[in-house]
Amino acid sequence: MIRIRARLGDGSTRIEVSGHEGHVEDGRVCAAVSAITQTALLGLEAVAAQHPDLVSVEITQE
Repeated sequence: MIRIRARLGDGSTRIEVSGHEGHVEDGRVCAAVSAITQTALLGLEAVAAQHPDLVSVEITQE
């Protein structure tokens, strides 16, 4: 199962995506969730690059 948690509050938004679909439909659901998540990150990085005085993106690997 893929779990997506979004936490909103105090002017911040946190999104956490974890898990795996378990090979249902040949991994298409997992691939779709990954593609949407990566696209959102790339978009945010592009906005931050255009407006570094207004937007900062920090991506860490744990």
